[in-house]
Amino acid sequence: MKRTFADINEFAEGQLLLVNKPYKWTSFDVVGKIRNAFKPLKLKVGHAGTLDPLATGLLIICTGKMTKQIDTFQAEEKEYTGTIVLGADTPTYDLESEPEQKFATSHLTEGQVRDTCKQFIGDIQQFPPAHSAVKIDGERLYEKARRGEEVELRARNITISAFEITRIELPEVDFRVVCSKGTYIRSLANDFGIALGNAAYLSRLRRTRSGNFKIEDAWEVMELVNAIRALNSVKSVRSGNGSV
Repeated sequence: MKRTFADINEFAEGQLLLVNKPYKWTSFDVVGKIRNAFKPLKLKVGHAGTLDPLATGLLIICTGKMTKQIDTFQAEEKEYTGTIVLGADTPTYDLESEPEQKFATSHLTEGQVRDTCKQFIGDIQQFPPAHSAVKIDGERLYEKARRGEEVELRARNITISAFEITRIELPEVDFRVVCSKGTYIRSLANDFGIALGNAAYLSRLRRTRSGNFKIEDAWEVMELVNAIRALNSVKSVRSGNGSV
């Protein structure tokens, strides 16, 4: 993955950039920060696959002509790691809302937890969270949910290629998931709790891979922004000296 650029115009020709999305930033916050770094150059910037604000990790950013390939990158397989908390659930299936129902977890065994993963592997149907960006009748589900409206959720076909438990310290369970486009890990956490005869919500999520691109090769947001600004400064100096 390219880490050095000779000229700001390389981004207009089209670049694919890997960025580590910070905690509590939206995917559009990252896009906006990078787009603003190019000013006064007006440049198309977009991302290939939304991450929830409470998630961190790999966000693919495309600039210039490369934005035409966003749908291709977005369709690729994803890998995530994270933590599920058993014994409670939340309306958003994560920590965007407060835990509600509480259930005991002391009776759950390591074997039960690991075996329950198996029923989610393969081609399955999944309902998105009521608090999600999925559109129904032209409106985001979370907008309806915030008004307290009942919404009819529609199942979608997804593929879970791998779902493994990497740590068990009840009520916390760490996991790794490899899945298709359109998978909601929040929904997977919620469904996992139900399958255990319990409850669960997602407390931590990190995207570690998208297609062949890995988080280890990603820029930190401000590292990339400062690199772009430095190229812009060089261009300004050259323009001021009459150079091209």
